[in-house]
Amino acid sequence: MESLDKTINSYLDIWLGPRDPRVKGWLLLENYTPTFIFSVLYLLIVWLGPKYMRNKQPFSCRGILVVYNLGLTLLSLYMFYELVTGVWEGGYNFFCQDTHSGGEADMKIIRVLWWYYFSKLIEFMDTFFFILRKNNHQITVLHVYHHATMLNIWWFVMNWVPCGHSYFGATLNSFIHVLMYSYYGLSAVPAMRPYLWWKKYITQGQLTQFVLTIFQTSCGVVWPCAFPQGWLYFQISYMISLIILFTNFYIQTYNKKASSRRKEYQNGSTATVNGYTNSFSSLENNVKQRKQRKD
Repeated sequence: MESLDKTINSYLDIWLGPRDPRVKGWLLLENYTPTFIFSVLYLLIVWLGPKYMRNKQPFSCRGILVVYNLGLTLLSLYMFYELVTGVWEGGYNFFCQDTHSGGEADMKIIRVLWWYYFSKLIEFMDTFFFILRKNNHQITVLHVYHHATMLNIWWFVMNWVPCGHSYFGATLNSFIHVLMYSYYGLSAVPAMRPYLWWKKYITQGQLTQFVLTIFQTSCGVVWPCAFPQGWLYFQISYMISLIILFTNFYIQTYNKKASSRRKEYQNGSTATVNGYTNSFSSLENNVKQRKQRKD
């Protein structure tokens, strides 16, 4: 394993140049092999997990989901706060910020971004909970692509550009995750579900985040500084891929559902867009379905 790590590291150093010495020896950053193995194991579980659960009863996971989502909400809030204050203390330039001019604030950003990288490993649990609860319809191409790639991308970011212009996307994403994981945590409590109306707006916020990240990253291309240009072009490309996938998800999830509900209403269906019914019998059926529903 040690010889494999040395071989991989030598190739990466030739391809990407010398690493940032400030993260030398940090947990999981010394070698790429652990991150790669975690990613392969994640994909294997995504493939084999639903097969294993096929003939088994779904797990509730309600209690652990509340704790898990609360923990990620607090971690995301911590990262957002530390990134904002670090950027302010370092006097970071919005248009382009290199990786060595922020003084002590750079180290603060690096420490927080390591937690951001590590949080991407924790977030693999999102998928595992879907598998255990047999919510396989939520394990989409977008979901797997996003989770599998982010951990790997941020391993490279942390080794070569662990501060400077890298801060912006992580800051926005941490804020979005405060909203997202608080929503998921509350939705794990059945009594709270009727009051959770903002899921659609979380997706809109994610799309806005990607557009803003492209704009801010493009500023570093138009008004360059010492931040490596190749990383900026890669980030723009990755954000475009997420915009395409998230836009497709938004259309499939919200626009098409709303359209089908309108058609049902126009055809005399008892279900309407607002979720009410125009007959007592269908209301009674809905109540029965709620009683039979198990998490």
